[in-house]
Amino acid sequence: MSTVELTKDNFDQIVSENDFVLIDFWASWCGPCRQFGPVYEAASERHEDLVFAKVDTEAQQELAAAFEIRSIPTLMIVRDKVAIFAQPGALPEAALEDVIGQARKLDMDEVRKSITEAQAQQEQ
Repeated sequence: MSTVELTKDNFDQIVSENDFVLIDFWASWCGPCRQFGPVYEAASERHEDLVFAKVDTEAQQELAAAFEIRSIPTLMIVRDKVAIFAQPGALPEAALEDVIGQARKLDMDEVRKSITEAQAQQEQ
C-alpha cells in the first residue's frame, strides 16, 4: 500500500476512519527524511493492513505546529484516535518493525484507562 499525503483538510478524516495510522513528518530538504523515506515505504508494503501517511512540514506548517514537531523526520503512531508514539529521528528498518510490533500489542483499553487516570490526577 502506498503512503497517503496528510493535509490539514484530510487529517481528521484519515485518523478518525482508521484504527492504526503511522505518520511521517518530513520535508524535501531534509537529508535524514530522504534516507527514512524508502524504509517507511517498504514497511507500508509489508503492513498493508495499516495506514502509512506523510505530512510535508513545509506545505503543512499548521499541522506540524499543532503537533509541536520540532525535529524531522518525526514518526507518530495513532491508534484508535490516540497518539501512542512520537519520536524524532530516522529509524532503521529493524527499529521501525519493532515499534510497529509493540504498537500492535498495546491494549488500547489499558491506554485509555491510563489517560483517564492521568487526566483525573491533573484536575485534583
